[in-house]
Amino acid sequence: MSNTYQIYLISDSTGETLDRIFLALKAQFKNFNYKVHQYSFTRTENQILKILEISKKEKNSIVLYTIVDKNLANFLLKLTKKNNIPCFSVLGDLINNFSKILNQKASHIPSGQHILDDEYYDRIEAIQFTMNHDDGNLTNEIDKSEVILLGVSRTSKTPTSIYLANRGIRTSNIPLIDENSIPETLKKNPKSLCVVGLVSEPNRLSDIRKNRINILKETESTNYTNFEKITKEVEESKKMFKKYGWPMIDVTRKSVEEIAASVIKIYNIFKDND
Repeated sequence: MSNTYQIYLISDSTGETLDRIFLALKAQFKNFNYKVHQYSFTRTENQILKILEISKKEKNSIVLYTIVDKNLANFLLKLTKKNNIPCFSVLGDLINNFSKILNQKASHIPSGQHILDDEYYDRIEAIQFTMNHDDGNLTNEIDKSEVILLGVSRTSKTPTSIYLANRGIRTSNIPLIDENSIPETLKKNPKSLCVVGLVSEPNRLSDIRKNRINILKETESTNYTNFEKITKEVEESKKMFKKYGWPMIDVTRKSVEEIAASVIKIYNIFKDND
């Protein structure tokens, strides 16, 4: 345990930004043993003092922070320097550089990204829309979607839809059983909306389906988990996507974030050509 790093994530807001940045950072190092200590809504010197009292007693402590109040950030830097604790600002230099480029002062308001503006309400609306149009529901309103995901069972349609909704994109997802599963409006005008097909390798899909059945303690469906049947499902779905000219994403080894990033790229191209 002596090689375990104690990572202190200190934020004056929810800590979501810091958490995501550390997630990306740790992925770059294979041999990295760590324990995370998260502190959100840290906005006073007293809170900083209490955190540093704990961290200075640990070996291999590292502090990462997102604090927009300059005085509080400097207070943290002074204390960590005094205690020989590495301390890094995640947003500080970026805010200062943008301030110079834009020739305006930053607001330095904690939780500024969570302000209840039009963008926030658009995102909430997108989430509500996406939840209502999950798993083939309300296909009669398909034309109100910004993105439509098609794919056979267990190709990450729902989690990807929710991720996109959190980015403010109204998303519908439709399970693909056969060509009759596709709404007529899409078949008649396949290029009128941004439709993306999700596919996966049959062996991976089979494992995921078997695991789901075990978790739900359901009686196994031979067709649902049969490798040959799944292979046919995937091949048929690919043929349909090619027939209608819809782009495909292989989700086999992709995280939801990676799938969503690929979908957003396709959606942006669609908007530019619309």
